[in-house]
Amino acid sequence: MQQLTPAALLLEAHRLDQAGQWDEAAHAYCAFLELQPENAAAWGDYGGLLLAAGRLDEALEACRQALRVDPSCPGARINLGCVLVHKRQFDEAEGHFRKVLAADPTRNDARLALSKGLMDKGDLASAKTALERALTQDPGHLEAHKMCYRILVQEGDLSGACKEIRRWFALQGDSSGVEEEWELSSISLLFGDMPKGWEQYEARLQMPATNKPQPHPDRPRWEGESFLGKTLLIDWEQGQGDTLMFVRYAAKAKALGGRVVCSVQSPLADVVATCEGIDEVIPFGEPLPHFDLHVPLLSLPWVFRTHLGTIPAEIPYLRVPPQVPNRNRLTHLLDAAKEKIRIGLAWAGNPAHKRDSERSMPAGSLKPLAALPGVAWYSFHFGPTEDTPFPGITPLAPLLSSFSDTALALGSMDLVITVDTALAHLAGALGVPTLLLLPTFPDWRWLLERNDSPWYPTLRLYRQPMPGDWSSVVQCILSDLMAPA
Repeated sequence: MQQLTPAALLLEAHRLDQAGQWDEAAHAYCAFLELQPENAAAWGDYGGLLLAAGRLDEALEACRQALRVDPSCPGARINLGCVLVHKRQFDEAEGHFRKVLAADPTRNDARLALSKGLMDKGDLASAKTALERALTQDPGHLEAHKMCYRILVQEGDLSGACKEIRRWFALQGDSSGVEEEWELSSISLLFGDMPKGWEQYEARLQMPATNKPQPHPDRPRWEGESFLGKTLLIDWEQGQGDTLMFVRYAAKAKALGGRVVCSVQSPLADVVATCEGIDEVIPFGEPLPHFDLHVPLLSLPWVFRTHLGTIPAEIPYLRVPPQVPNRNRLTHLLDAAKEKIRIGLAWAGNPAHKRDSERSMPAGSLKPLAALPGVAWYSFHFGPTEDTPFPGITPLAPLLSSFSDTALALGSMDLVITVDTALAHLAGALGVPTLLLLPTFPDWRWLLERNDSPWYPTLRLYRQPMPGDWSSVVQCILSDLMAPA
């Protein structure tokens, strides 16, 4: 890069930035800024890159440097405001956004950033006002419509949220209505309208997507009729958490017929084999036995016309498999804390999840829990081990080579505290007392406002009062756990 001209260096930095190659882009920006340290726009762009990479302190300094060079640089000021929103310094962030808008009221990027900051602050009314102004300037702005939709959900306005989704898809030119119906299903389910939601959810089967159930055009689909003397194949789809959650329906299917075969993701096979109602589990990729009928796993709630009062919530419906690879080592490790309360922690979920930044939390947010007396702490964290909430936590990940290991470890806990929903599904299916920490905008299966789950009797939900506010959630947990029995 040293051989490139400054102009070429900046172009390369922008190219790498847009390609998501953040480390390489950062080097290119630094090389350019060494040659032209008075370029405010480049400092601002560099700050935006550092923000996207999660390097907040460096991003803050880069944006401030841009404004020292040129206080009128709008891009740097917007990026600075966005960094401050991430650092929960909402009032200062709002001031920067409004300063840009005062100079140029047409800057919708500043107005949308202002709306996001106001939403995270919890000022939904002001956020909605800002979004309405943004949509007056650009009625087809999809991101603005998405943000309006999220506000309407948080306000509990089901009708308004559905209208916003329809408007959103109309702007995208979705003529088939399939994706719109699928999105509407999430809203219906989130608001607890399950019969309508499950019917709409069937639209997913017409969408081009990964992790769909296997097609079986030569076999009829099962619609809930008796199948005595026949074999029913239940096909997995979507994520591992979905399989753990919905495999409970196998027992209801079994009651209507003969043999039930379940095809699941290979890592889950041994655990799913403990579920009542399943005669045989086929790890995905292995040859299927003869079957007469088939049904996608996530269609079973629709087949059984499930509503809030009929969710099959008998627990445990999964158990620790007979074969656990690390049984002896785990038992030895866990037995060392027989006299203490055993609590498992997980502060991050799947990093590949599209909403991981909302769902995972900084390890340090859990630090107040160290005040709980008489606890043996265990980590179910599968990411980097150098960042832990507080000293004295025993890492279990090196011994959790399978879901069977994880089931054994979870079953040995007195309590599990997690943001990882896959872990919560397994713990809930095993009947382990679990506290699930949720972002302000949850997945549909956790519904709205309530602190319990109709899916898992031993699960308690703790919801962020505002986006990013894990501190209040942890303080609420600490207060509940330290309250007199």
